[in-house]
Amino acid sequence: MIRGITPFLWFRDNAEEAVDHYLSIFRDGMILSVSRANGKALVVSFELEGQKFLALNGGAPSQFTESVSFLVECETQEEVDHLWEKLSEGGQTSRCGWLRDKFGLSWQVVPTALSKLMSDPNPGKANAVMQAMMKMDKIIIADLQSAYQAA
Repeated sequence: MIRGITPFLWFRDNAEEAVDHYLSIFRDGMILSVSRANGKALVVSFELEGQKFLALNGGAPSQFTESVSFLVECETQEEVDHLWEKLSEGGQTSRCGWLRDKFGLSWQVVPTALSKLMSDPNPGKANAVMQAMMKMDKIIIADLQSAYQAA
């Protein structure tokens, strides 16, 4: 019986720092366990917003790419703003709600309003929302709604 699927994140030597950073950003998070070797964290099991993760201090350099990212769906602009600011600090922002944090992990910070507006049966309205989103880095709900209303 399968017990679940857990993202496993490989860090060079700063897994514990990364986990502490994520726990400082997300409101619902906790460390579940820490396995240590020679006094240093080897594997940190943690949870963010109900999703379990494992972080490994794997030693050899490893690079994260955008081919794997974490999608965070937010109900409010306040949540989008908070996560965008905190996750992009020391990292790099990109278009359409994508960013890379200071550890190199890619995140998509997206309001739930985006999928609701883009799935409208009126293709003109859905396209207007898509075009508005394509011009944004951080997604602004009010701008999506304005594009939707104007179409």
